[in-house]
Amino acid sequence: MFPLTVENKHVAQLLLSTGTCPRCIFRFCGVDFHAPYKLPYKELLNELQKFLETEKDELISEVPNPPPKKIRLLELEDGIDGMDNLSQNGEGKISIIEDGSIASKNSNLNVCNVCLGILQDFCEKEFIKKVCQKVEASGFEFTNLVLSISFPPQLSVREHAAWLLVKQEMGKQSLSLERNDTVQLKEAYKWITHPLFSEELGVPIDGKSLFEVSVVFAHPETVEDCHFLRAICPDCFKPAKNKQSVFTRMAVMKALNKIKEEDFRKQFPCPPNSPKAVCSVVEIECAHGAVFVAGRYNKYSRNLPQTPWIIDGERKLDSSVEELISDHLLTVFKAESFNFSSSGREDVDVRTLGNGRPFAIELVNPHRVHFTSQEIKELQQKINNSSNKIQVRDLQLVTREAIGHMKEGEEEKTKTYSALIWTNKAIQRKDIEFLDDIKDLKIDQKTPLRVLHRRPLAVRTRIIHSMETHYVDEHHFRLYLKTQAGTYIKEFVHGDFGRTKPNICSLMDVTADILELDVESVDVDWPPALDD
Repeated sequence: MFPLTVENKHVAQLLLSTGTCPRCIFRFCGVDFHAPYKLPYKELLNELQKFLETEKDELISEVPNPPPKKIRLLELEDGIDGMDNLSQNGEGKISIIEDGSIASKNSNLNVCNVCLGILQDFCEKEFIKKVCQKVEASGFEFTNLVLSISFPPQLSVREHAAWLLVKQEMGKQSLSLERNDTVQLKEAYKWITHPLFSEELGVPIDGKSLFEVSVVFAHPETVEDCHFLRAICPDCFKPAKNKQSVFTRMAVMKALNKIKEEDFRKQFPCPPNSPKAVCSVVEIECAHGAVFVAGRYNKYSRNLPQTPWIIDGERKLDSSVEELISDHLLTVFKAESFNFSSSGREDVDVRTLGNGRPFAIELVNPHRVHFTSQEIKELQQKINNSSNKIQVRDLQLVTREAIGHMKEGEEEKTKTYSALIWTNKAIQRKDIEFLDDIKDLKIDQKTPLRVLHRRPLAVRTRIIHSMETHYVDEHHFRLYLKTQAGTYIKEFVHGDFGRTKPNICSLMDVTADILELDVESVDVDWPPALDD
């Protein structure tokens, strides 16, 4: 059933005569159900012309700057196959080469003066199929997708002009037309294309999907349509970082909401002029939201930093905990990059024993995302087999939100250490036993000299919850400590030239230093332990 009524005939005839396509006519006539938009373009045009035939001899409209009756578009041999000019440009990103144009499939028809061909050629099955071929060739693994469409900002100006025209004509019939009475171009486009994309790719369109396909349109011929707005509403067009042009869609919409109708009409034709060419597709990009992998690691080497050790651009050691784990994940997940985080960190010469230290890795734009628990176990084993310097346990996929648990109340957590200590004076067992009785000792630590280059100067109060001593010989003993997270253990032992008070030196009245330090446990109950 044709969606327009007798009341719509005058407006429909007016819009068609000024160069507006059938789907845009539906939009400005308030057709807000999906089915009519999904009909093939030629069928829609024929039905619209039949609908208007009885009126065309009766309706006389004075239209400024009437468009030519017919505009001949450049024809490619296979019409929409101009999409073959798309070429791969980096991971999952496709750009139009040469002039970027896609010839109109309906090349004997005018290009719509409102949508610039978007609702004529770019929601037909042939175009959808070409886009889907590029998506499938991108190498991403996905079970659903979100479709992101970017239209040139001048479309908003043209829609505004068409709305003012229709509003004026309806006013002559004592009818009103509010801006939200019309169907937005993006809405109509989604109604038509979402089912087609879903059918072609065999997956649902889901607004919450982590896999995004973005299609960017441009129309160089009409790019200056927006420029008059800047002179009238300069406050709306302020330069912003990472923006190539001040004429963003948001800026244009802001200006259109501010400008007076009479000022707009003086600067821009209502109806808008018909263009010579359809829009071009300048970019099709596929991207997957980050996925997160967590676990715990043990570090057995006293010559391995947690993260790459680079000073003044020079690398000091060959590898790091971060790289020994992440290199494998990057390869398997086919990700572009990663971000590593952990519950605290140990020095290059400190081992991490016990159940290990919790860590999480964000994998950016991964092409593969679906793994069974068995595959993750095999990945963990592969990491462990690749080096005797580290071991990983409890490796698992987690959500972005779950990573917050690793950082929650980090300074309230406790950590347990084992330190081998040297003293300059000869000691007996009785000289160290008093340390065992000290509980919840408060210490003040100025930022250690060794980290001042990367941490702000401050005095931090920390708590040594308990200590236990094991006598070794006259100049050595082992000290087991349970402390508040964030305590600098080395400085608590040697005092850091008095910057940590009290310290082992002041408590024992000796000069002491730490020879070896191990992290025995990091008391953060995350991620969940897994069965081996």
